[in-house]
Parts: sequence; structure tokens; C-alpha cells
Amino acid sequence: MTGAQQFQWSVLRFSELDTRLFHDVLRLRVDVFVVEQNCPYPELDGLDLDALHIVGRDANGAVAAYARILPPQADGVPHIGRVVVAMEQRRNHVGKRLMEVTLDALEQQYGSKRSALAAQAHLQKFYAELGYVTTGAEYMLDGIPHVDMVLHR
Repeated sequence: MTGAQQFQWSVLRFSELDTRLFHDVLRLRVDVFVVEQNCPYPELDGLDLDALHIVGRDANGAVAAYARILPPQADGVPHIGRVVVAMEQRRNHVGKRLMEVTLDALEQQYGSKRSALAAQAHLQKFYAELGYVTTGAEYMLDGIPHVDMVLHR
């Protein structure tokens, strides 16, 4: 087995994250979004408290993939965010598997996979392959080009 097949996946509420796991999730998010992408932004935004957390651990038990699902907002649609895969796991289909687990969690929680996300523009094709459709023009968010996308199923 290689790549995503060796991962252990969990879907957890904030209250189910122990201190060590939350630390490891934050470390992955900061390592990629702040350090690797050189993008200082408000990582602790208060939204984790009400989110569902999708955590992927590699064969060694390290947190190497993560996403969060925010409850439906004013538009009535849950939002997926903080989708991240550790650098050494990219190109192993971990990102695709992470999104499959996330979409399954959406269906379990909300009855459908209908969702929205703000995708980094260079990942637009990746999300389109999962069924997401771009809904507007490219814009800058925290210094990185993004596009809004939705999944209607």
C-alpha cells in the first residue's frame, strides 16, 4: 500500500480534538500556509470551535492531511476550508482522498455534498475534477489568488 491507502482518517468535532492533535493540526496548517506559502494570515480565526475537522494521519501516525467543514453560513451552504496536505505526501493522491472523506462527512452531517470553498487559483482544476464549479472572478485573499467554487450535489 502507498499514499492515501495507508492513511487513517478521522472526522471530529472540536471537543473531540485532544491538545496534542489540535497542536499537530495547527502545525501542519502553519507549516504549509504561513511558512511554505510565505503568507502571514490570522490562522486562529475562531471558526475551529464550530467546525468538523477531517484529519488524515500517515502510516507513522503523523497528521499529514487536514480540512475543516464550517456550518452553513448566510448562503445556507457549508463551507470547506484549510484544505492542506503535507509536502511529502503530495502527488500520492492524498489530496483527492482527503476531499472524498470531507465530502462523505458533509453528506453524513448535512444530507448532501453541497458545499462551497475558496480555492487557491492554481488548484481550480483539482476541485473541478471533484465537481466544483467556479462562481466568480479570481481575487486576492491574504496575498494569494483565489476563486470561489461550489458543489451542487
